[in-house]
Amino acid sequence: MPKPPKLPQGMPSRSQVLDFIQSSDIPAGKREIAKAFGLKGQEKIKLKALLKDMAEEGLIDGKKSAYHRMGGVPKVTTLKIVDVDDGELIAEPDNWDPEAPGKPPRLVVREPKMRGAKRPPALKRGDRILARTEETERGWVAHPMKKLPAATQGLMGVVEIDRTGKAWLAPVDKRVRQSSPIADLGSAEEGQLVIAERVGRSERAGVKVFEVVGDPYAPRNFSLIAIAKHGIPHIFPEEVLEEAPRAAKLKLSEKAREDLRHLPIVAIDPADARDHDDAIWAEPDGQGGFNAVVAIADVSFYVRPGSALDREARKRGNSVYFPDRVVPMLPEVLSADVCSLKEGEDRAAMACHLHISGEGKVTSFRFTRALVRIAHNIAYEDAQAQVDAGNPPEYLANLWAAWRALAAARDARNPLELELPERRVVLDEQGRIASIAVRERLDAHRVVEDFMIAANVAAAKALEAKTAPVVYRIHEPPSREKLIALRDYLATMGKKLALGQVVTPGLFNRMLKDISDEAEKALVMEAVLRSQTQAYYGPANAGHFGLSLGSYAHFTSPIRRYSDLLVHRALVDAYKLEQPAPPGSIPATSGLSDRDRASLEQVSDAISQTERRAMEAERDTIDRYVAAWLSNRVGEVFDTRITGVQSFGFFATITGLGGDGLVPISTLGGEYFRNDEAAKALVGTESGTTYAIGDRLKLRLAEANALTGSLKFVLPDQDAQVIEPRGKRPEERRRAPAGGPPKKAGKFMVGKRGRPGNIRHQGRKK
Repeated sequence: MPKPPKLPQGMPSRSQVLDFIQSSDIPAGKREIAKAFGLKGQEKIKLKALLKDMAEEGLIDGKKSAYHRMGGVPKVTTLKIVDVDDGELIAEPDNWDPEAPGKPPRLVVREPKMRGAKRPPALKRGDRILARTEETERGWVAHPMKKLPAATQGLMGVVEIDRTGKAWLAPVDKRVRQSSPIADLGSAEEGQLVIAERVGRSERAGVKVFEVVGDPYAPRNFSLIAIAKHGIPHIFPEEVLEEAPRAAKLKLSEKAREDLRHLPIVAIDPADARDHDDAIWAEPDGQGGFNAVVAIADVSFYVRPGSALDREARKRGNSVYFPDRVVPMLPEVLSADVCSLKEGEDRAAMACHLHISGEGKVTSFRFTRALVRIAHNIAYEDAQAQVDAGNPPEYLANLWAAWRALAAARDARNPLELELPERRVVLDEQGRIASIAVRERLDAHRVVEDFMIAANVAAAKALEAKTAPVVYRIHEPPSREKLIALRDYLATMGKKLALGQVVTPGLFNRMLKDISDEAEKALVMEAVLRSQTQAYYGPANAGHFGLSLGSYAHFTSPIRRYSDLLVHRALVDAYKLEQPAPPGSIPATSGLSDRDRASLEQVSDAISQTERRAMEAERDTIDRYVAAWLSNRVGEVFDTRITGVQSFGFFATITGLGGDGLVPISTLGGEYFRNDEAAKALVGTESGTTYAIGDRLKLRLAEANALTGSLKFVLPDQDAQVIEPRGKRPEERRRAPAGGPPKKAGKFMVGKRGRPGNIRHQGRKK
């Protein structure tokens, strides 16, 4: 009988404990675990505490003699709110492993019905809770016990010292209203941005500073705040950094790859692109159509199933892009070098060969693994300038001609056309903000976009033709509830939305086309956007409503999206594109693994969540840059447009710049304002003054907080000082001076413990 492999000696991690418990032939208790990892003395005490924490988290059962992996849902566990279904909150175990077989259990959250000041704040998607669980005939139900702080790599804030010398951690999250007491300041000083951790289970126990980031107003720290807040993995493990250079040295087989190095393939990207996933080429076929190639970086050749690189890429799900840095899905030696399609360099590519008819329809396609040599890396603006000059090089002229055919087919398909502005932050060499502007939308962007859509559709259909697994990009039609809300809102503007017909993207496009006023069109466009569902990944096809496509998969960005990598692997298997096995310890195959196939739905759910996390982090960072840009302009009056209305006030954005700011209802004067939800407006009950979504008005900037990214406005005739500062610390408790009688305030004694004398006990008589 072979001996079991020797385990690393020393204090184990949670995953090492779970792996040992699962693989042990005998019941594994604390003694067996300590022996297996060679623990002695104080390490055994630490192990006991670790096992207790793991039991409380629901990772293992709570028996001391023998542990095993927890099955089902623990009676008390940590949950994360993941969805809202018909008004009901849906939660999943916060510690669920996406690699585990089967889908995580979904629990309906029953919030306690309490009135008055004792009622806890409403829960929302993304919140973490400690909850008591029960299994009923209709499924699992969770009863919240308390809301937990966000599960990030640390609590981030700015050190403040009050007049008594006590240190506080002022929040950098706009949703957090209170500062936290600092129990251990370490080497941090007042005014520094720090990362801290809680020192006890209670929030009153305070926090301990374990890392000093530095100047909180340094622009390059804004992205660090988002990374910490959202818990984005940004440090590669040593095993990944050790494996990446070995993978990068893999030899490309000229015999097993199609040689496309003679084609003038070009990569058109943003001027500040950090990696180049895709490149395109086209030429006339002599019959009114075009032959085209969409060449995509062959990441699946380097990142193979079962490797450390693959595990980390799956965990990250995608790259996250900030104005000053990128948190890549893959180490830089791959993402920015070997996999990136650089000008003049031989690169491994997955090539999608397309034939495009004169009407713009893709009449045939095929996929190969190829060798390419990029002729040019061109910025969007430069490519557009060459075309606009009237005499572009042949390779660009052919691309634009093929695109005009694709665009005609796109128009016939009539996808959803929402031209929404995108903010772009430009930094100088010192990382300071040079400018913030709305990104210009060029034909060059549309050229690349339409070629990518054609390749993505071809990838989905190619896999369907072989009945192979597909990770689809899914965008479902709007729900009836959202359509009813949109109909009611449009009715307040004198517009009709008939719900008795089949809802298509063309219905919304026709509505927008009939509006001549640009301000009103932007208003309706935003309303239509709010009615749409969020796109996600999944193995069960439900079509892509926005693009008006029946089958769609992401294939064109495997350097920065794990979904695309899975599609590449599926194509490798379906079309027998495997390459010769590499030497050494690199996994032999580059297609889908058995684990990929078994957990495709779980992985799709996980990467959908990491995508949302990245979007929120990127948006938060842009908000901070905008607030920093405006911080020297507090008191100025700006042209704004109302973008949202709530019962507590309305949100407005600065025209041409972006950045939503709140106008609190308390600053609108003494009049009572009623929230008209259907019209999305605040209406004054006495004067009839109305503040509705889309209204344009001048507002004075009252606050621009670069740390939180929050803006606040007031009406032009009001002083900016009416806004209370954020990060308010809890009021210090005052005690009566020692040695003297309690002071009197009105009828009552201040500092006297117990019930006031004039309040009778209302309890039951004994």
